[in-house]
Amino acid sequence: MDKGVARQYYLREDIQKAIFETAKDREIAVKFDYGFGKRPEILQFKTDVAEFAKQGALSFHCSEELWQNPLRLSTSLKKNELDELRKGWDLVLDIDCPLLEYSQAAADLLVKALRSKGIKSISVKFSGNHGFHIGVPFEAFPQNAKNFFPDGVKVIALYLQEMIRPVLAAEMLKKEKIEDIMKKTGKKFGEVTAKKNNSAVFDPFKILSIDSILISSRHLFRMPYSINEKSGLASIPILPENILKFSKNEAELWRVKTKLKFLERENTAPNEAKELFDSASEMFSEIKEKEAIKERIENRKGKKIEYNFTEALPRELFPPCIKKGLEGLNDGKKRFVFALINFLTMSGWDYDKVEEMIKEWNRKNHEPLRDNYWIGQLRYHKSQKKKILPPNCREFYKEMGICFPDNACERIKNPVSYGIRRMRK
Repeated sequence: MDKGVARQYYLREDIQKAIFETAKDREIAVKFDYGFGKRPEILQFKTDVAEFAKQGALSFHCSEELWQNPLRLSTSLKKNELDELRKGWDLVLDIDCPLLEYSQAAADLLVKALRSKGIKSISVKFSGNHGFHIGVPFEAFPQNAKNFFPDGVKVIALYLQEMIRPVLAAEMLKKEKIEDIMKKTGKKFGEVTAKKNNSAVFDPFKILSIDSILISSRHLFRMPYSINEKSGLASIPILPENILKFSKNEAELWRVKTKLKFLERENTAPNEAKELFDSASEMFSEIKEKEAIKERIENRKGKKIEYNFTEALPRELFPPCIKKGLEGLNDGKKRFVFALINFLTMSGWDYDKVEEMIKEWNRKNHEPLRDNYWIGQLRYHKSQKKKILPPNCREFYKEMGICFPDNACERIKNPVSYGIRRMRK
């Protein structure tokens, strides 16, 4: 993205005003050609947008969470301290797929699903590249929802995903055959299907995603009317009913008009999202209960898997996905560092060694993660009472382009299990 073009765009008063209005009570991060600037950051005046542009700003990002004072945020804060500082959160669903037409189909159905739950305050925003953001303001949710973030909000995303999955599959197969979808996405039959009742059925969420990584504390999304530096297009709000008619041409910088808001809360009716919140809360409770029951049964039978390493798993015994990711990444770095921390700590690595590994890996990335980000992730992991496994094989790693299974991978479900098998041998 040309900095001069970005500068001229952000010098527009209407663009400054639109970005500034979104910034209220949010943590802001400004991206330059070398990466993100300091965090936490805020916008005090609309002219701050122009000042950052003069310094070479390419894009502006903000938190889903609404804070009492964003400048008090720190990577050293514990969960209860973050909960106390948080005023609320907006539901922001990030739909992404390399093919815009599939993202459009999913976004349109998500809007319909939200409306079926009685929600009228729905915002839609083109991400600036391949996907869309669907937003519902915090004011639409019950007052007791403040500390439902992030785990409960992830369940809302899961609930909506399961709600639209069969309809989305049917809609996509109405327009084209599964062979055409495979050809467009470059995936094999087994990579676009899932087993159901002993048969393979098309699963749209094998080729697109509702990104739950976005739903995590202090994670950011691209602000409305910010430029997407990869495409050179603006991330513009659009009318929900125009999703299927949307064309990327509308997001060309010279065409942008700031008529629409994203997450407009002024006319939001209190509790209009209560039905969705209650349904997701019930699902959340069921998930937690099933986990608790499973854990009690496993403990009672004495068959709970123990991932005990008497010494750190040697690098040569790492699974192929972790080895490939450690070579450096262009995309998916935040997802990978999340998986890497969990993998290494479960595989017997102490935190000092984990930190060294992340530093070494981050230097190899095309655009390294800011130190504040991965240090914050590591500190948060340390603060948890128990270690957890990294995401299971294989879709998580396929989406990052690092899943290259060998013969041992066929018999395991999690990267840590791979290390256990190799150590036993």
